[in-house]
Amino acid sequence: MHVRASIEPLGWENRFFGVNSAIVRLDPAAPLLTAEVLQPWSRVQAKIPASNTTALDALQQLGFALVEGEVDFAISVGETDGQTGAEIAQLTDIPALRQLAAAAFAQSRFRAPWYAPDASARFYAQWIENAVHGTFDHQCLVLRTSNGDIRGYVSLRELDGREARIGLLAGRGAGAELMQAALGWAQARGKTTLRVATQMGNTAALKRYIQSGANVESTAYWLYR
Repeated sequence: MHVRASIEPLGWENRFFGVNSAIVRLDPAAPLLTAEVLQPWSRVQAKIPASNTTALDALQQLGFALVEGEVDFAISVGETDGQTGAEIAQLTDIPALRQLAAAAFAQSRFRAPWYAPDASARFYAQWIENAVHGTFDHQCLVLRTSNGDIRGYVSLRELDGREARIGLLAGRGAGAELMQAALGWAQARGKTTLRVATQMGNTAALKRYIQSGANVESTAYWLYR
């Protein structure tokens, strides 16, 4: 059983985590993937459609192990009244947002034993800070308590003229409000589709997105070697 794929270095992740990692991209025109060509990398990732059992089996024979499953959703952007109570995050919100994101996303695919124990928390803390600056994700919206503390946040980016994607979304008990804020953000920018992905094991997020009208677009597995 064989699989053809190219190997792409993960430059930003390597600098951030201090590792030597790459990701394999399935490509029928690429050379056969072998243990020898994978050997120079300390960590190799692969994201494979859940339906591609041939590739999943071949990668496991090459020493890849399942890390997590992912579900990608698409939501049609309809008319909203725009009254969500969400605000654009400010630079002064960054310390609080970093702390919240580090706690909320401590058990992602960047967890131990594949990465350092604090790697996932640091990664998502940096992600939400970048969103406030408009780097990668274009904006971060926050919901506040009556005394101004952040009780929920969502980061978003425009993909093209018709689609946007949620990056991070978290806030205990604020899921419905955050989804409305995200849909309002997308509508204001003329988008027709809002996308969001989450871990297969995150049943609370799966329920929230389905309740918000999302449909499953695809499922995939992350594997590491």
